[in-house]
Amino acid sequence: MSATRYEQLYTMLLDAMPSSVLLIAQNLRILSANRNFLEKSQRTLSETIGYRLEDVLPAVILEQMNIARRVQHAIETSQSVKGERMTYRAPGVPLRIYYYSLIPFAWQGQTEGVILLMDDVTEQVRLSEEVRRVERHLASIVDSASDLIVSTDRGGRILTWNAAAERLLGYVVAEMRGRGFSELCAAGDQAEIQDVFTRIEKRRTAQVAECLFKTKQALPMLVSWVFSPLLDHSGQTVGVVAVGRDLTERRKIETELIQSQKLAALGVMAGGIAHEIRNPLAICSSAAQFLLEEKCTHAFRRECADKIYQGIQRASLIIENLLKYSGPGATSLMVIVDLVALVRETLALLAHHAALQRVEIKLSGVLTHVPVQGVAVLLQQLFMNLLQNAIKAMPNGGVVTIEMRTADGEVQIRITDTGCGVTKENLGKLFDPFYTTSPVGQGTGLGLSICYSIAKLHNGSIDVVSTEGHGSTFTVKLPLSLK
Repeated sequence: MSATRYEQLYTMLLDAMPSSVLLIAQNLRILSANRNFLEKSQRTLSETIGYRLEDVLPAVILEQMNIARRVQHAIETSQSVKGERMTYRAPGVPLRIYYYSLIPFAWQGQTEGVILLMDDVTEQVRLSEEVRRVERHLASIVDSASDLIVSTDRGGRILTWNAAAERLLGYVVAEMRGRGFSELCAAGDQAEIQDVFTRIEKRRTAQVAECLFKTKQALPMLVSWVFSPLLDHSGQTVGVVAVGRDLTERRKIETELIQSQKLAALGVMAGGIAHEIRNPLAICSSAAQFLLEEKCTHAFRRECADKIYQGIQRASLIIENLLKYSGPGATSLMVIVDLVALVRETLALLAHHAALQRVEIKLSGVLTHVPVQGVAVLLQQLFMNLLQNAIKAMPNGGVVTIEMRTADGEVQIRITDTGCGVTKENLGKLFDPFYTTSPVGQGTGLGLSICYSIAKLHNGSIDVVSTEGHGSTFTVKLPLSLK
């Protein structure tokens, strides 16, 4: 192969290299330069070959990096220089960052010059700095969070935790690294937490748990945890991230709120009781005063006695309904009840009253047998109250439709009337004790409250949808019996 051919191959090899390459002679003149260097320095080959190093490289590199002296030292000692960092800015070009190496080359044992290799690492440095910035940002977020953040390996051994965990639990991460997460839990919660890590390993889905944690001061702290699998780039679980929230203050606030709600409900109930019982007592008092007068006729005395008796009966009814509302009880008397038969029996009891009020009752979606666990008397009272309210809402007659369906382990009974409906303002008060839209003396306001209490006693629910002027729909949901 001819010398010209070798030179062409040599030039092609230099131009194919991703690095910038300069061949520098002993007199610091440039012998060769590849395409990468020429493009980045914005020079031509004729402006580079034969020129001294200080004429080719920018003054800033020559001054700050003392590159000429380093090249001369490499030639004199025949020692390579690797991995030195250099910044470079050509005219009109943004700042670039290079790592350069000096490699002496010799002929017949005599060093003739140096190869200067320059690799542009600007993007790598930028990305590295960006990664470090993101890492610092994420670390700042974790340490600034008020929740406890703990990372573990797949077996639940602690790797890291944040400042909130140190502050609340009293342990620094060095004390906890390598210890099992469940070791910090109360004895009764350890098995459950270990199961959480097992489920994450198998299902790779987030898990939720509450447990008592033991602080360094041996004080119990209730913590709500969300455990999430930590996945690598291939989607494999390599650990677990647990985010915990101290529930101590929340439980305290919830307790205070419940107590406040109880007191508020007690105040409403006390006011309702006073209002409802005061009316019959006032009637009894007035009638008793008339009886004390000597000039009363026998018929008037009898009328006064009847008023007193009716007032006492009404007060007794209010107290009886109040007791039913406060606790229908009788859970020990629960048996399997056929809801279809019970509803039909209730309709038979109301048939005459409905006919007098010109109300038609329709039963749709009829099932043959719907077993529920309950107290038949109480369930009948629930449907009796709902149907009586529906009839009362239609003083000019109308239609009541009862629809019964089963799905997802429960039975739904919808009772729909075509009555006057309820306003949006009053809809949320329907199940409140002593709330009634009936005229004074014609209702205790405990009927729907008792229905709600009975439904809850049977692990069910009751809700209502109503439009003023277009009727209401009450839906009772009860769990089906599996026996």
